[in-house]
Amino acid sequence: MQFLSILLPIFGIFAIGYVGQKKIGFETKNISKMALYLMSPVLVFRTFYTTDFNMDYLYLTIYTFALCFFLILVVYLLAYVQKYSMKETCGLILASSFMNNGNYGTPVVLLLFGAAGLDAAIVLMVIQQIVMCTVGVYYAAKGSPEGDGIGSAIRAVKRMPIVYGGIMGALFQLLHIPLSSAVLEAVSLVADAAIPTIMIVLGMQLANISLKNMKEARLGYSLLVKLMISPFIAYLFTLVLPVDPMVKQIMIIMAAMPTAANTTMYALQYGTEPEFVSGATLISTLASLVTLPIIFTLVL
Repeated sequence: MQFLSILLPIFGIFAIGYVGQKKIGFETKNISKMALYLMSPVLVFRTFYTTDFNMDYLYLTIYTFALCFFLILVVYLLAYVQKYSMKETCGLILASSFMNNGNYGTPVVLLLFGAAGLDAAIVLMVIQQIVMCTVGVYYAAKGSPEGDGIGSAIRAVKRMPIVYGGIMGALFQLLHIPLSSAVLEAVSLVADAAIPTIMIVLGMQLANISLKNMKEARLGYSLLVKLMISPFIAYLFTLVLPVDPMVKQIMIIMAAMPTAANTTMYALQYGTEPEFVSGATLISTLASLVTLPIIFTLVL
């Protein structure tokens, strides 16, 4: 019942965007661009400015990037066997390789482990943001109808203000550059609004799609990779990384989270199968009501 109390607010925010799009109608791409280029960089800046660096960053950075690339490799193998196009492959990567560690995973870890597990959850959330705004944007741009392959994908990553927001936040912290309380308050106002805005955009996008047009087989592969293969690969990493048992449990649980809402924003921005990615986000979030309790039973 406590687990459901975490999910209900999340679905409530999705519902705001869904109902608003159905009743009023919005230009979702422009709202998505605002969240991507104006709000998310401030969120990442604040996270890097306020979070202390330690050795956990090194181990968890290795883990997060390695997990992502192993999942992408699995998707490439599936795409090769199923003869998917580049656009279909990139859409499947967006739906399968990035987990919702922020507005879903972090509250769940706090519920399960209390304040003791929150630091590890925040570290994973920050690193996952870096992965999504580099690797995620790369594949979103690579699958774009207007893109010209790898070149346009690399240019898209270079243009992402989220990357520079993270660099600035880290530099401000390492160089001990102080910010006034008024500036910090302004930063916090924008940062706190970023994740709910992204979730509302996802709700809007869901209002524009029909699950009847979803490719069931590809959706099934996405759910298999995201909810089952991902935590298994994470378990293998816990066997070799020198982190304490609680952090190992958190690593596996975070890997079992559903598809990140940010991937819908990237898919919408670059036109890389936004309907499929949005649908996979919704279905994986619903399916996690069943899969996560199983993971808890095996891990805890």
